[in-house]
Amino acid sequence: MESYEPERLSPAQLAAMRRSLTSGRGALTRRSLLRASGMGALALGGIATLGACGIPPAGRAEGAAATDDHSAKEKEVTFSNWTEYMDVSDDEKTRPTLAAFTKRTGIRVKYTEDINDNVEFFGKIKPQLAAGQNTGRDLICVTDWLAARIIRLGWAQKLDPSNLPHAFANVSAQFRTPDWDPGRAYSYPWTGIPTVIAYNAKATGGRKVDSVTQLLDDPKLKGRVSFLSEMRDTIGMTLLDQGKDPGKFTDTDFDGAIGRLQKAVDKKQIRRFTGNDYTADLSKGDIAACVGWAGDIIQLQADNPDIKFAIPAAGYITSSDNLLVPAQARHKTNAEKLIDYYYEPPVAAQLAAYINYVCPVDGVRDELAKIDESMASNTLILPDREMAAKSRSFRSLSTEEETAYEEKFAKLIGA
Repeated sequence: MESYEPERLSPAQLAAMRRSLTSGRGALTRRSLLRASGMGALALGGIATLGACGIPPAGRAEGAAATDDHSAKEKEVTFSNWTEYMDVSDDEKTRPTLAAFTKRTGIRVKYTEDINDNVEFFGKIKPQLAAGQNTGRDLICVTDWLAARIIRLGWAQKLDPSNLPHAFANVSAQFRTPDWDPGRAYSYPWTGIPTVIAYNAKATGGRKVDSVTQLLDDPKLKGRVSFLSEMRDTIGMTLLDQGKDPGKFTDTDFDGAIGRLQKAVDKKQIRRFTGNDYTADLSKGDIAACVGWAGDIIQLQADNPDIKFAIPAAGYITSSDNLLVPAQARHKTNAEKLIDYYYEPPVAAQLAAYINYVCPVDGVRDELAKIDESMASNTLILPDREMAAKSRSFRSLSTEEETAYEEKFAKLIGA
């Protein structure tokens, strides 16, 4: 495997990651649903490590070379995932869908909840991947930006479509063609993470809030609006409101979004930029409306019927967590069979009923309704066709772009 020169993270990139880990999606637990990178102190250690040793730059795009697959003789697969990202029995002694997979196939799953944050986890596996060695994992689950990096580096194995008939047929259209893995040659989504508009109907006097324009310009909301301290979410939603595609925007488009937000900051329309701490203010009504994460809204609605959400006509941002088979994995075929298993609608429904994320599998609605009708009708778990059509992804960034954009965004939010 070819060698790579270190590519150090810029101060702007490091600062953005620290924001995410201390107050953004990265600060939330799995049951809180949304995060960009992981858990506080442990993850900050990972950032420090990566900042010191550097992350290899994007290199080969053709994927990892084929390796010896021992799946036929060794009926096992090692799966690394996030905490609270798999169904558990009522007595918490078994994982029903994994147990059913083993019973059907004879493949034993060594399931490990050892991903606490993307940066820290990449720090664990990077030395083995860079050296062309087995990481000890056959299947991993990482957020889209890291999945993109691993694929670009040639550290993910290209998947065999013949082992993935359900996945190929049932992956939802909104997740089918990310710019970093068109056609899902190397990855399949585990869950989707939507960014939406949320509002407290009591605090708005019963008025609906359903656009970024309204957040930025409505005088009745002045000083009671918040946006997110995650650049991709806030800028992505603003670009959409301006009629720009977050998957194809230019430097000029980005600067236009920054300028639009800056005007709202200057006139004190925006109260602040927040991480997950917006939830308490929204529930109390101190924040009347905001850009927020769908998983938070599901939780808040359970305790406060005044909490509502809206999908802007202009569209909304969705990120994803994704399954990859790393280079040199010993049981590639077994891993592919496990991926495909979770794309069978009855299995996908059972998983969705437990974790309450956006399910990326078509054909799940009827199966989920058998378990919980309210979940089957919740568009934050199963987007309907109209909502799915409005989903957009923030495009992949080069190192230079990410550094420049994060510097401008940090200046905007006062970070």
